[in-house]
Amino acid sequence: MAVTYRAARAQDLEQADSLVVGSINELTERHGFGPMATASPPSFQSFSLNDDPHGLWVAEEDDQILGFAWSWVCGDMWFLAQLFVSPSHQGRSIGTELIKRTLEHAETSNARNKVLITFAFNKVSQGLYIRHGLFPRFPIYSVGVAREHLVARPQGPQLACSPLEEDAASLRRLSLADQRVLGVSREKHHRYLNGDARTRGFNLYDGNDWLGYFYVDVAGHIGPLAVTQPQAIAAAFTTALNRAAEIGSPHLSAFLPGASEAALSTAMEHGMQIKFPMLLMSSHAFGTWAQYLPRNPGFM
Repeated sequence: MAVTYRAARAQDLEQADSLVVGSINELTERHGFGPMATASPPSFQSFSLNDDPHGLWVAEEDDQILGFAWSWVCGDMWFLAQLFVSPSHQGRSIGTELIKRTLEHAETSNARNKVLITFAFNKVSQGLYIRHGLFPRFPIYSVGVAREHLVARPQGPQLACSPLEEDAASLRRLSLADQRVLGVSREKHHRYLNGDARTRGFNLYDGNDWLGYFYVDVAGHIGPLAVTQPQAIAAAFTTALNRAAEIGSPHLSAFLPGASEAALSTAMEHGMQIKFPMLLMSSHAFGTWAQYLPRNPGFM
């Protein structure tokens, strides 16, 4: 049978996640990094599907999902969260057909900027995205450290922090910070994170002055993190590291933009190591990335 393409449904998401995990691990093992992805409940995919069902697509044949594409929109920014094809079915132009449909999503959403994060060693995908007008901007490094090896905790200046509230005023403040740092509001994504039982959010303060926010999950992963002042990023990341260590996870991790020298230096000072490189690509440069740490390649 021929491959067919259709909008994704809620019941597709677990199978699509399994395909994505298998595709990522085949890619990372082939490049010598070993398996990196593990299956997890498709919570953010489900949130995105409910928010905007036009952003998720599947390619299938004989009731088997062969490819999956997922994008979301905030303001005038379109973000390609995932586009994967089963390794055994690559070379059949499935990726080309899926990206055609996701780019139609960008057009109908009136997005001015198209953005994604991909593996820095995946030259095939980078060529595909460049042909569609998305260009490399800077690397993003996945870094991690075993909690027991976290060096000299706490080390360096820290900021005061308090749990994020879910009231309207707090959401407006978070949205204004994102607009200042990224150029777009992500209020709906803060609502998602606030509703995630596995994730905790915190305000950051210098005295009485609110400087930004960060999130940390039960696995010890930090992000997103944003600060309104560039000089605050090192202290903010140190604060987040220590709060993540207090959770008790045996491993701490984060995604750090190559544009943030202070965050990268802080990570190395605390004994963190680079696990693998990724790459931010976009149709237009945007954001102040010395002040923002993404959550993961699908959330940004």
